Amino acid sequence: MSCTGHGAQNRAVLITGTSSGIGLETALYLAGRGFQVYATMRDLARRDGLDAEAQRRGVHLEVLQLDVTDRASIEEAVRTVVEGAGGIYGLVNNAGIIMRGYFEDVSDAEVRQVFETNVFGTMAVTRAVLPHMRAAGRGRIVIVSSGGGRITVPGNSAYCASKFALEGFGEALAQEAALLGLQVVLVEPSFVKTELLGRNRHVAVRALDPDGPYYGWFQQVERMADREMETSPASAEDVARVVHRALRAKRPNLRYLVSLRAKVLIGLQRLLPGELFERMWFREISRRITRPRNTLGEGT
Repeated sequence: MSCTGHGAQNRAVLITGTSSGIGLETALYLAGRGFQVYATMRDLARRDGLDAEAQRRGVHLEVLQLDVTDRASIEEAVRTVVEGAGGIYGLVNNAGIIMRGYFEDVSDAEVRQVFETNVFGTMAVTRAVLPHMRAAGRGRIVIVSSGGGRITVPGNSAYCASKFALEGFGEALAQEAALLGLQVVLVEPSFVKTELLGRNRHVAVRALDPDGPYYGWFQQVERMADREMETSPASAEDVARVVHRALRAKRPNLRYLVSLRAKVLIGLQRLLPGELFERMWFREISRRITRPRNTLGEGT
């Protein structure tokens, strides 16, 4: 399958964080649709799942080591792609981590870990790729943000803050890149069935202390998050499909929400006066957190 627009000349796409979840599925999905995929991950010992699935689907991709918090690692991966493909058409900034816990329970080091990966890592990879796109006069930068970068929930302050930062970065970068003939897209998944809340779930150490002041509320939040994830109809393939659309569209949107639930909620946020929506949303979240435990399964 050929790509439309400027991507027809160079279909090389570098994707970060492809050892599991959205990154893994996006790499496979794009490889199966004509893109020359360079799938990167911090730890190559975790590549087996990607390799096995690529073989099963009969698609080819290159797997490279790239740690978004390591400048030398970034530069080496970008150099490998440019030398092998002659340039980079697409960058999919997907690598990220989550840190669960009420803010007072999240240490400074834990917050910094989230921002180093989610925000500064995304910026560092983008900075390394931009000169090559600028020289070519074409390219797409996709930033995998989150519905949590538009609307927040308790017990997720560090992660939501990092995604709000990505939203601002992506919006500003889109304006700068447009002058160069480049496009920037924010893809915003919400409660997609991945390992983000499974084996990739990170919880602040103090949030696990039963004697902590937020412990009971946080446990309620965690059960709510698990239920939302279990019942969500959105999948990693849904996100991959949107990334594919963003890379192929002649004039891509700045933002793509990937979740019907998030679309409804953010639609309400747009329609209702700001303070009214916030009062309604905060009241509903507080009600869910403080209601008796045995009623958590009721409603949505």
